[in-house]
Amino acid sequence: MEPLMKMLIALIAILLMFVANILILFSRSKLRGILKWLVSSTAAVFVFISFIFIVIVVFSV
Repeated sequence: MEPLMKMLIALIAILLMFVANILILFSRSKLRGILKWLVSSTAAVFVFISFIFIVIVVFSV
């Protein structure tokens, strides 16, 4: 994998983690009920996707 592609994937992972953090903060402070659960679940999916991206970057040759 090219170094520039690795950097791009890593930056996307960082952005996803940042968005997930903002979503969790927003859902815990402002939301209630099913909407809180949906936003928190979306944030968890973003964290999982960023984990996959980071694994790809670290273990690619």
